[in-house]
Amino acid sequence: MGIITLLKQMIIHLSPYSEAWPIRFETMKQTLMRLFKGDTQAIEHVGSTAVRGLMAKPVIDIFLGVSPFHSFPYYEEKLQPMGFKYVHTGMSERYLFSKYTSEGVWTHNLHVLPWNEHFMLRNEILFRDYLRKAPDLVVEYNNLKKNLASIPLATLEDYTRAKTGFIQQVVDRARLEQGLPRQNVWTMEIEE
Repeated sequence: MGIITLLKQMIIHLSPYSEAWPIRFETMKQTLMRLFKGDTQAIEHVGSTAVRGLMAKPVIDIFLGVSPFHSFPYYEEKLQPMGFKYVHTGMSERYLFSKYTSEGVWTHNLHVLPWNEHFMLRNEILFRDYLRKAPDLVVEYNNLKKNLASIPLATLEDYTRAKTGFIQQVVDRARLEQGLPRQNVWTMEIEE
């Protein structure tokens, strides 16, 4: 008899849009403003919970633009007492912290990024802003997410990669509208 190896597959659980999401963002925004006082240049609600009508994993994604951009221990020391844990992503010039409740429920992702004059032109912000003014794309994105959530995936990264084609198309439109060059959303490399 042969050995059967079973891969653990994850199921993506999506929630319908909730009016509580922008409130949860605003509450955390106020806390972060107090915590990082003079360093804070921008705090933006990004990701699917930032777009009215969009289904999402109920995790509030936040971009914190800071200047100066300190080394990692500075942020870990301030965020750890609030329940944030560092997530190694391998990305440079960005620290990701995730927050969970005492029951283990994932509630927030905080991306700490250096502030510069191009901060508001980051692909994630352009994507959010473009979807906010395109309800037809929100419907299309919801359909894509529902389809992906109905099939077992090996990792959260697989789910993200499966959405990349749609995200790339929207970011391409948003960047074109802003007069910006095309940029690959997955690798963040500028294409000629």
